[in-house]
This record gives sequence, C-alpha cells and structure tokens, in this order.
Amino acid sequence: MYGNWGKILRVNLTEKEIKVDTYEEGVARKWLGSRGLGIYLLLKEMDPKVDPLGPENKLIIAAGPLTGTPAPTGGRYNVITKSPLTGYITFSNSGGYFGAELKKAGYDAIVVEGASDKPVYLYINDEHVELRDASHLWGKKMSETEAIIKKELNEEHLRVAGIGPAGENLVRFASIMNDVHRAAGRGGPGAVMGSKKLKAIAVKGSKEIPVADKNKFMNVVREKVNKIRNDPVGGGGLPKYGTAVLVNIINENGLYPTRNFQTGVFQYAYEQSGEALAEKYLIRNNPCFACPIGCGRVTKLPTVGQTEGPEYETIYALGSTLGINDLATIVETNHLADEYGLDTISLGGTIATAMELYEKGYIKEEDLQKGPPLRWGNTEVLHYYIEKIVKKEGFGKELAEGGYRLAKKYNAEQYFMGVKKLELPAYDPRGAEGHGLGYATNNRGGCHVKNYMISPEILGYPYKMDPHDISDAKINMLLLFQHLTAIIDSAGLCLFTTFGLGADDYTDLLNAALGWNLKTEDYLKIGERIWNAERLFNLKAGLDPLKEDTLPKRFLEEPMPEGPNKGRVVRLKEMLPRYYKMRGWTEDGRIPREKLKELELEQFA
Repeated sequence: MYGNWGKILRVNLTEKEIKVDTYEEGVARKWLGSRGLGIYLLLKEMDPKVDPLGPENKLIIAAGPLTGTPAPTGGRYNVITKSPLTGYITFSNSGGYFGAELKKAGYDAIVVEGASDKPVYLYINDEHVELRDASHLWGKKMSETEAIIKKELNEEHLRVAGIGPAGENLVRFASIMNDVHRAAGRGGPGAVMGSKKLKAIAVKGSKEIPVADKNKFMNVVREKVNKIRNDPVGGGGLPKYGTAVLVNIINENGLYPTRNFQTGVFQYAYEQSGEALAEKYLIRNNPCFACPIGCGRVTKLPTVGQTEGPEYETIYALGSTLGINDLATIVETNHLADEYGLDTISLGGTIATAMELYEKGYIKEEDLQKGPPLRWGNTEVLHYYIEKIVKKEGFGKELAEGGYRLAKKYNAEQYFMGVKKLELPAYDPRGAEGHGLGYATNNRGGCHVKNYMISPEILGYPYKMDPHDISDAKINMLLLFQHLTAIIDSAGLCLFTTFGLGADDYTDLLNAALGWNLKTEDYLKIGERIWNAERLFNLKAGLDPLKEDTLPKRFLEEPMPEGPNKGRVVRLKEMLPRYYKMRGWTEDGRIPREKLKELELEQFA
C-alpha cells in the first residue's frame, strides 16, 4: 500500500495494553485516511450515544496518506472523537510537525481507548511504544510539558502533542496542542484526552512514507507548490500578514463580528489587523511541515516573551466580539490559551455570550463572585477569567461549560451565537448567506473551515459569487466545498492550499502518491461518503435536524444594523429544504436507505 502504512496503533489505557492492528487497501480506497479513517473507525467500533467524557469514548489521532510527504502542507493530522461540548462528532485538524512525525514512525492512526487510573504519556519511537508515568507533568503548561519530556527521553527532535491544565480539568472547549502553539481545538478534544488521564503523546519517526512513483510525485509536488506561490492569497497575503490579513477585508465587507454579533463592523479593526500585528509584534513567519505558505506568526511581547500568533479567528474571538481593540492583550491571552490548551474561538464566544447576558441584566454582579464586570472592551476580563476558567474557580466554573450551557442556565439561549452548542467563528452570516447555510449544516456545529464559503462569497475563489445569492448554484458550491474539504482533511493537507489549487490538483497529488487512477469525481464521492458518515454518527447520537440545523435567531430575525449588509438577515428557511433535497436526504434531514446504499454505508445504519 502506498501513502498509508495500513497500521493502526491501538492503546487501551484501562488495561495498559498496546497493540498494532492492520487494515487493507480497500479501507483506504473508501475512506482515504485521517478524518475519513477516523469516522469509519468510530462508526464501526463505538456507540455514538456514549458519554464523551467516559472511558467508552474513543480518541482517534490520524494522519493522511500525504502527511509526512513533500506534498504542499503535508503535515496535517486530525483528532476524531465525540465532542464533550456538542455531544456530536468532532474532527479537529492541526498542523505543525507532530502529524508528519507520527506518520514517519510507521502508523496511520492512534486509537486511544479506555481511561488510565493515573496520569500517563505515550512514547512512540518507531516500533518502540510504551506508556510512561506523567504524574510529574500533571498541571504543567504546554511548553513546560514538551521541554520536560524531551529532556527525560534525551531526544530533542521528537514531537509532542498534549493537553494543558484546561484539558486536565475537563474544560469542555479544551484543545490538544502540538508543537506548543498548534491546536486541534474545536469541540473539546483536549477534555476527552484529559478524561483518559493521557497527558501527552511524544513521537519520533525515522521512516520515509512510501509513494508509488517518487519522480512523478515530486514533479507533481513542484507544479502544485508553484501554483500556490503564484496565487495572490496563498503566495502573497497569507505569507505577508498571516490569516489576520482577513481582519480588514472582512470588516470592510461588513461581516466582522462585533460585541457578540450585534453588528458586523468594528471601528477599531485596523488596530488588530494583520498589518498592525506585522508593524508592532511580528518577528518572522513560522511555516508548518512542508508548507510553502508560512502563515504562522512568531511574535514577541514584553509580558510573555517570544510566542506565536494570534490567528485571524483568535483576534476576532479575543478582540472584536468582546469589543476589545488592544492588540497586546489579544497576543498575551492567545499565548496563555496555547499554554493552558484552550480553543480560542470557544473561549471568546463564551465570554461574549456572558458579556451580552451581563449587559442585558441576566448575569448579576453577585454572580461574578468579585470578578471584574463583564463590560464590552474591558481587557481585565480576559486577564482574570482565563485563569478562572482553566481552574474552574468562581464564575470561571460556569464559563468552562461553554456559551450554550451558560446561556441555558439563564434561560437566554437566544444570546448564544453558535450552532449545535459550538461557538461561531469570525464571519457574520448576514454578510455571506451560503456561509450561514454551511454553519447550519456543518457536522461539527458552528464551524467555518469544513465549508469555507467565504472563499467564493468574499474572496472570489474559485470565482466570485454574490454573498446574498441563495440559488441552487450557491448550494451546489457549498456541497462541493463540504466534500472537497473532507478530501483535503483526509489526505493530510491544509485548507489554505485551496488558495492556488483546485479539485483536480488534489486528484493529481493523490494519484501520483498512491498509484491510483481515480477521477476527481471519484475522490469527491469519497468526500460525500465521509460527510454522510459523520451525519449518520450525529443522527445516531440524537441529532434532531429540524431543531438543530439552524442558526441563532439574531441572524434569522434581526437585520444587520449597519454597514454594507445593513437590513440583511439569513434566508435559511429558503435554502435548507433545497440543501436536504440536493443531498438526497429526506425532508426532515435524515439519510434514506437508498442514499446509504449508494455510499456503501448500509453496514452502519
């Protein structure tokens, strides 16, 4: 088998048992790897109704067939598990170098089962795999954890993925961090890892990933790298300003979420933009493994020293949506979130929910237990509550549950800006209605990267579409993005390669590496299978489509108050029935047997 090793490392923490399972190429041809392999294993082996923080939940860390190869951005891996934040599937993608190292050690995936009775970490050095005591690491931040592990194993070049105190304390939006600053963040996989008392995974690999025809593959790689480097975003905006290049663009288009999405225009946007970050704090770029883009930012601040970030999503989440414009505070809080292991989008979204509840009188002064007032623009809020959330102390205990549970406690769910209990990222859907349909139908909830309709609606990729067009052509484009992203994730590549590459380019890369002769539509069918499999998991976990494939009332009933999208709402009711129909689903959003048969998913029904 090329690209994949056909090997899964299975670690049972309850029994302290480690073994290697194998799988046939037929599985790879159906699921590709990484995200696809993860949902296949979960559906095959686990009841979707399990408690996400119980030992029955499985944590799958999986690389793709192009992970660890020279393919552009070939360093990605996915964490697939049942989310403690949403109760549905989550698949969190991360870059850096950990994924490539895991693949070079000879494994396509790690399946973590059960739960340890004491803190442990997993050490992998090619065929040598062992569980080691992590009692001395419990409570440590990510940079300390990585440094201690490298020292005690006397191995400077290994890669570490792990959890900070947030994951240990089961904060529902805790991340798994690798290379200190790279996050598999959304949906709380760090809390699942913490529930298993697994502090970290340290890996060192020495193998070369086998490809079908090395010369042919490298020629294709060079061609695709050149396409990305010659693209104005992939080779221009992202390397120069990082993902924060979007701040001014999205704000000027009137969908930059401000004060918990009360508006889409932030008057201080420039002060927290990629341009401002470059002027004030940027030291250099920091690309992930095999990345020709290099959007990662190495920054420096007197209070924290050298750090990384923040990304566009973090700047919104710790900035505009809280009414905060102080970039130094955002850089500092992002650093702490990385060290503690917190998803910054959910962190900011939860605090924004709390701020609006405070503004509207639901949360009282006494509820804060002497904490600073939750007022828009109050930077003290971030400094104070991030510590309280991680330790689950005072009002931080309420915030650690996420925005949905907080709002529900005060009978004010309408002020939670999320979908399926997952806080929304940095695009107000009243300014991009196809993107709004993507939020409503996304398998992991309020997520942008699995159906990034901002590309056609705002940025013009693969071509410009009117953000307020809700025709069948727009829905077809969303379906294409949902399926293609499933393929990009499952291959082990980064979404940002779409700034330069189209669907046929991924076909070229995969065929050259794997020795297959599939057409682009064959790969997109694999993407459709993965998307439907994730939907099936959610339905089995208890998803009620007609209640949960929706958006907060604000976007459906409150017109945007100002800016280019003034007066706009999202016409979801007009789009959703057509989306279901074009997917081949029933009118109530379920997958009929004939569709399951077509996608070879009947065995999981």
